[in-house]
Amino acid sequence: MAKVNQFTPADHEIVTSAVSLAEKATDGEIVTIVTEESDHYGDIAWAISGLLALTALLVVSLFSEIYLTMINWLAGGWSGMTALPYWALFAFTTLKFFGARLVLMWKPLLFLLIPNPIKATRVRKRATSLFRVSTDYRTVGRTGILLYLSMREHRAEIVADKAIAEKVEPAIWGDAMIAMIDLVRIGAPGEGMAEAVRQMGVVLSEHFPKTDQNPNELPDRLIEL
Repeated sequence: MAKVNQFTPADHEIVTSAVSLAEKATDGEIVTIVTEESDHYGDIAWAISGLLALTALLVVSLFSEIYLTMINWLAGGWSGMTALPYWALFAFTTLKFFGARLVLMWKPLLFLLIPNPIKATRVRKRATSLFRVSTDYRTVGRTGILLYLSMREHRAEIVADKAIAEKVEPAIWGDAMIAMIDLVRIGAPGEGMAEAVRQMGVVLSEHFPKTDQNPNELPDRLIEL
């Protein structure tokens, strides 16, 4: 299966250069991470399969005469069945369940069926987890900030360290997020992240202007997972 992540070496260079340039005017430390997907959603695939199987069982129970007619036709009129046996219902439901799970291994279909709130929650959870590993408590002034992009979910998150969160409301990052998503949507993910970084740098320079006492503590390069 082809990867959704479309970042090229040129994209990496564009984003890395944007981070380096933005940090020249601020003590803020910007970390950029891109990943193909934030979760495998295996639990959701099983849940959808179970729901489809139960729905199929309900349909068979309500319209059993139709299925009995089909069985009788396949048997050449010699099935002798007047009601669907329990083993037939069990076999039908089992086939539906595992058949649906097999089909849902095709990621484009699975992600189409996953409710947006679930995707948003999982992306946020992964972004927060990566922030704790890569950024949290890793700068002297608690001025680290993570820009996270999850390609398959078509979602992004910005997670800021304590000092930044105390001064900058989350809504302030909205323009940067919109600019990035707009460019990612048209097939320019590198330019999208670079533009978001540029706008983040403007905000950070207003609240945390560059000083001589703050070294470059976090990597400028784009991290691809």
